[in-house]
Amino acid sequence: MAKRKAPVGAAAPTFEEALARLEAIVRELEEDELPLERSLTVFEEGVRLSRLLHERLNEAERKVEVLMKNEDGEKVPVPFSGGAEARADAAADAAADAADVAADDAEDDDEDEDATGGTPGGHGQSALPF
Repeated sequence: MAKRKAPVGAAAPTFEEALARLEAIVRELEEDELPLERSLTVFEEGVRLSRLLHERLNEAERKVEVLMKNEDGEKVPVPFSGGAEARADAAADAAADAADVAADDAEDDDEDEDATGGTPGGHGQSALPF
């Protein structure tokens, strides 16, 4: 599957679209059979989406702060309840964890091959008589 990049000049995904894609990336990274190269490609996309989501959340927070100024022009702090921000953070954390697992699995496969000499029968011995 090719890396998905928006065409030049294309509009960035909405917050909801980016969050849904990040959640799909997490599910894909959690699969046991995902090759290392695909894991890295998908993880990179997830990092870009995570940054986009955090940027949009920070922008929304700034807008809310401007709207929540009191009559003297002083900002009145308004705590965010979590919601979408918590989901974005959880999805980013899960993507990182899944990528770590995929990398560990790839290392384990390499170690197994080294221990058997790279032969299907194991024991590091050639099946040829010489």
